[in-house]
Amino acid sequence: MVYFKDSDHSLHMAVSKDGYSFTDVNNGNPVISGDTIAHQRGIRDPHIMRGPDDAFYMVMTDLHIYAKSEGYRDKEFERPREIYGWGNNRGFVLMRSTDLINWSHTTIAIDESFKNYEDIGCAWAPQTIYDEDRKQFMIYYSMRFKDGNTKLYYSYVNKDFTKLKSEPKLLFDYPKDITYIDADITKINNNYHMFYVPHDGTPGIKQATSKKINGSYIYDDNWYDSEDLKCEAPNIWKRIGEDKWVLMYDIYGLKPANFGFRETSDFKTFKDLGRFNEGPMKATNFTVPKHGAVVHITLEELTQLEKYWIQK
Repeated sequence: MVYFKDSDHSLHMAVSKDGYSFTDVNNGNPVISGDTIAHQRGIRDPHIMRGPDDAFYMVMTDLHIYAKSEGYRDKEFERPREIYGWGNNRGFVLMRSTDLINWSHTTIAIDESFKNYEDIGCAWAPQTIYDEDRKQFMIYYSMRFKDGNTKLYYSYVNKDFTKLKSEPKLLFDYPKDITYIDADITKINNNYHMFYVPHDGTPGIKQATSKKINGSYIYDDNWYDSEDLKCEAPNIWKRIGEDKWVLMYDIYGLKPANFGFRETSDFKTFKDLGRFNEGPMKATNFTVPKHGAVVHITLEELTQLEKYWIQK
């Protein structure tokens, strides 16, 4: 599992052998400091996937919301908040690794990648999926123009995973003119299941499905989290050897923040598993994780990762 913390705006990793109990490989400390890889000297919203070449691909928001107090800039955000809104970053960090330890990385800015995007207000929560038909990686993300509503978009990436090849296109059109963010797409059989966060009252988790990876998602009015508090950052992952999938999400309305978990076999009915350390899901040596994502790794990869950080 990759995640970040508000306190350090850096990358953290935790591992699990059973899908229930997660242990941070560096005792709750960062494995990569945000100020070493990001334009804004901090990262948020990391997502990890394994590509068809068996390498790991990671994307994250290039944003530090406390950069002024940390001495990285002399104003709250890079541009006026009253015009461009909260955060108002413009890009992502893209990374690739074959061993989860050594990573190549590059920063990209949407307004520098394409013409006529000077008014972009934010580019948040990127995630990567492999388009099997086009044989290309697709990054999908939350984006707004100036201080308008944030919506879901997608772009394709070059083969080196260092820049966007295609201009942003709308991924999904919510039936109301509101903000909707934080998509997570998983292919189950021949359907793509997209969990996302509409700010339709209290922000929470909804689901849409499609036969296409990059559009035609069918709106579902149901809520799929089990919280009355504000939630975001859904991530779906499969239990190894079982016909069970876990929906994990960030309960940011909770102080301190925590992750919530639900389990399903049919993507219609969900069993509530509670929060970290309040039910069967355990965080053994870390607290206050933000915006996590889980990927399957081999026992050899897990052992190598743990050994590396023990030696550090």
